[in-house]
Amino acid sequence: MAETLTLTPSAAKRVAWIAEKQTKPAILRLSVEGGGCSGFQYKFDLTDAPQGDDSVSETDGVMLVVDPISLDLVGGSVVDFVESLGGAAFRVENPNAAAGCGCGSSFGI
Repeated sequence: MAETLTLTPSAAKRVAWIAEKQTKPAILRLSVEGGGCSGFQYKFDLTDAPQGDDSVSETDGVMLVVDPISLDLVGGSVVDFVESLGGAAFRVENPNAAAGCGCGSSFGI
């Protein structure tokens, strides 16, 4: 069984704020797609409900859901929301990534 994911309180707060603005449930889907400058890239979407085989974790009433294929690549990761001079973004701290990129939105295994 792969490790679960963790959503930090600051990320949960941001997801809740976005969901409220879009009048959607506070459920963030993290998926991994081929591409980006390091081979894989993270994709974030709000979703209406978890799918049957999703891994689900919850922080402060906000759910983070990941499909099984993506979970193999991001298991054990921490999803954070970071605000800096360069802008505000969700950031994945992925212990499985052997390589990353400066923008933090893609990784290699």
